[in-house]
Amino acid sequence: MSGKDGDVAERGRRDRLIQEEIHDPYMARSKPKEPTVCPQCNAVFQKGRWQWSTEPVSDAHELMCPACERIRDDMPAGILTLTGAFLGKHRDEILKLIQNKVEEEKAEHPMKRLMGVEDGPEGELIVKFTDLHLPRGTGEAIERAYEGDLEIQYTKESNLVRVYWNRDQ
Repeated sequence: MSGKDGDVAERGRRDRLIQEEIHDPYMARSKPKEPTVCPQCNAVFQKGRWQWSTEPVSDAHELMCPACERIRDDMPAGILTLTGAFLGKHRDEILKLIQNKVEEEKAEHPMKRLMGVEDGPEGELIVKFTDLHLPRGTGEAIERAYEGDLEIQYTKESNLVRVYWNRDQ
């Protein structure tokens, strides 16, 4: 191709950069065969997603679900860090709110789970989750209930969300 239009088209092709997508290693490359049961938690992959089944599933394939893999490997998709003097005085209430939020989400979405709660070195509370959305929703629920400062950081490269909540008084 020659002429003005050809030059623009060629220049456009040279200027384009192909950026590599970073993929979550815990997301399956292809969908499991249906039905598939997780041998750890008994979640069932059917109708295109992982779900809890109320009925026994016969002749199902077995495959560990992504949430159980994350728990096994201790590789959270989200971390909520809580700090401040207010936390020390209201720790039990806040933990109950976290547990309620997790149970509410887990009932509908088996991949949204709490991995663990740890005490940090300076009185902070570190909460790990198997899902990217649950830490944000939990942090927002804490902010609505107790005010304070909420900060959310998501890095696509590491496929991890970090949520920070702080209230000093």
